[in-house]
Amino acid sequence: MLNYSTLSKNPSHFRNFSGLEVQEFDTLNLKIKEKYDAYEQKRLAREDRKRAVGAGHPFKLSLTDRLLMLLLYYHMYTSSTLLGYLFCISQTSVLKTIRKLEPLVSEVLPLPKKENSKVKKLETVDIIEAMFPGSKAFLDATEQEIPRPKAKHKRKTHYSGKRKKHTVKTQLSVNKKGLIVHKTAHVKGSMHDYALYKRSHPHLPDNVRLDLDLGYLGIRDDYPKLNCMLLFQEEESWTGQTWCQGTGAFS
Repeated sequence: MLNYSTLSKNPSHFRNFSGLEVQEFDTLNLKIKEKYDAYEQKRLAREDRKRAVGAGHPFKLSLTDRLLMLLLYYHMYTSSTLLGYLFCISQTSVLKTIRKLEPLVSEVLPLPKKENSKVKKLETVDIIEAMFPGSKAFLDATEQEIPRPKAKHKRKTHYSGKRKKHTVKTQLSVNKKGLIVHKTAHVKGSMHDYALYKRSHPHLPDNVRLDLDLGYLGIRDDYPKLNCMLLFQEEESWTGQTWCQGTGAFS
């Protein structure tokens, strides 16, 4: 079982897995613990809550281990299936833990949604280049397998024809260094990648080129001002194709 006690004994592995030094994590963990009680009280007291406060199963993992799991998810973008295996909890528990802890961690540590708010405020060429080396960004959707839903309608909406499994889908935008600058909420696995883009996508500076695969074909018609390049795989190598608006063809 992976946990803070085990991983912190190997500082280099801890840094590679979480993106933080052990001392940096300890500082972050202390800040989260200081805010946690008030955060939980507010979360549990929400008006749309269906259960009484105190009902439901308690968290199996400590707050420290839940924070570590969330950092692994964001730093390595590990699947929820693998995280569940590593931390000895169900995949559903992984997704619920991340969803419940994200707002609190975002108050202390920049997460993709916070980075996206920075992107909107980028102004000078130097600042843009620092955030987007080579003036490039990359966008794609990824799927994570989930347990077979009990509800019949969810078994249909969450079934991925591509994966042949029940999944949830998330769209990620990263810079050349792999920093996630935008991340959507999970959606049903049957949703097409481009449909998810239309629902939510990053707003990048005009001089930053967004690279996408052919799952987003037609994007130039719908977003004619978007600076982008479509990529397709041919003979096991990726080749970039730019859309020529005048001829209606790739070049």
